[in-house]
Amino acid sequence: MLSVVKSYGRVGIEGYPMRVEVDVRDGLPMVDVVGLPDAAVRESRERVRTAMRNSGFSFPAAQITINLAPADIKKEGPWYDLPIALGILSASEQLKAESLAGLVVLGALSLDGTIGAVTGALPMMLAARRQGVKRALLPEENAKQCACLSGLELYPVKNLKQTVAFLRGQERIEPLPQSVYSAESEHSEPLVDLSSIRGQMSARRALEVAAAGGHNLLLIGTAGSGKTMLARALPGILPRMTEQEALETTVIHSVAGDWQGGLMTQRPFSAPHHTTSAVALIGGGRSAMPGEISKAHNGVLFLDELPEYPRPVLEALRQPMEDGEVTVSRINARCTYPANFQLVCAMNPCPCGNYGSRTRPCRCTPHEVQRYLSRISGPLLDRIDMVVEMDAVSPEEVFGDAPPAESSAEVRLRVEAARERQNRRYEERATYCNARIPAKNLEADCKLTSEAKDLLQLCMKNLSLSMRAYTRVMRVARTIADLAGSECVEGAHIAEAASYRGTNEKYWK
Repeated sequence: MLSVVKSYGRVGIEGYPMRVEVDVRDGLPMVDVVGLPDAAVRESRERVRTAMRNSGFSFPAAQITINLAPADIKKEGPWYDLPIALGILSASEQLKAESLAGLVVLGALSLDGTIGAVTGALPMMLAARRQGVKRALLPEENAKQCACLSGLELYPVKNLKQTVAFLRGQERIEPLPQSVYSAESEHSEPLVDLSSIRGQMSARRALEVAAAGGHNLLLIGTAGSGKTMLARALPGILPRMTEQEALETTVIHSVAGDWQGGLMTQRPFSAPHHTTSAVALIGGGRSAMPGEISKAHNGVLFLDELPEYPRPVLEALRQPMEDGEVTVSRINARCTYPANFQLVCAMNPCPCGNYGSRTRPCRCTPHEVQRYLSRISGPLLDRIDMVVEMDAVSPEEVFGDAPPAESSAEVRLRVEAARERQNRRYEERATYCNARIPAKNLEADCKLTSEAKDLLQLCMKNLSLSMRAYTRVMRVARTIADLAGSECVEGAHIAEAASYRGTNEKYWK
């Protein structure tokens, strides 16, 4: 007897419909799995056989053929254990075929019949919803994650025995209520609150500007000056994620297998070690998995000790920084992942970490300093909007009577106000922040006063700005104007934006 169970697979973050076809007929007892299965899928034969027996069902002593259609796409993982088990039960007449009509089924099986979560369930259910699916059987963990999808009845199941009882009408399982996204639940606790950081007023200002416009930032300064703390404070002042951003972010982490909760409400903060390979950073591996830059989508990618990263790893960042996405091609798959991240880097100015310090002598020779700084290429530096110099905090700033520093919540209010101005300005375009203003719209969006034009011309001449650097100065100036509530970009806004390029020129002459 032939049975068909509907399921879903995925390639990257794109789901596609699948049919698990099971044929049971008299013959020499054997189980064949066809349809380009990988080792994990072929091993499902033994998992399903043992799980069925331990759940009180009989495994047919017959010739069983399992086809995973479409047959031209390679199938990976234990995602199809539950559909295969239900297909065998249906084909062997232990379960009525009508009970599976209109259902999409996903789930991995343990030997005792327990149903485990699968990676990437959210993009699969997104694809199912687009194609008109109304009901799905999912593992409990996956069902909770997918409960944000309206129009889908999701039935959470714990084990094979419970699932069969539900399909037979012997046990009732209530579909999960749809979860409603609330932006207010975000930012419960920032990684680092700005109120805990003493001094560094210029760096705090640069962090606010970077957050308001989505700009890339490089913090350069002596060891112990607070670069890492400032970087970790950035997610706490970024605007709350929209529901669409939360969904995109959760999809990526669902595919990566490091998130099984509901929608991610906090912006991601990814901080890979400097020994990270290009594949781990960009994405890849045998099945073209998302890398750290995609996990930082809609959030922050923090690279500490920037010169310590291998040159090829850093150079691989250039294209994703411009495009906001990365395409990973491997033998088994070709996947495009979103990678719209905000890059924050930190580095010492020299091997000993004291070059340019007002209080600590530098032990490095000029040649050693330049060789250290030259590990960062010019094209990569050109893509960094703001460079900020930091020095050690003075005792007066630590023990003085200065008023308490602003908290992250206070700064975030100004950032959100600036982002709201940007949303109104770009509401009819795909642009969502100043860092992404297209070059063709630059003059229209960044209206300069006559003073600002004169100052910008002077900066281009004295700082030898490339066209890319000119574009980034304009974008940063636009953000500074938005923070000030100004419709036009004024001379003071250009001066501050250019100062962040001036620091760049000081070190990389």
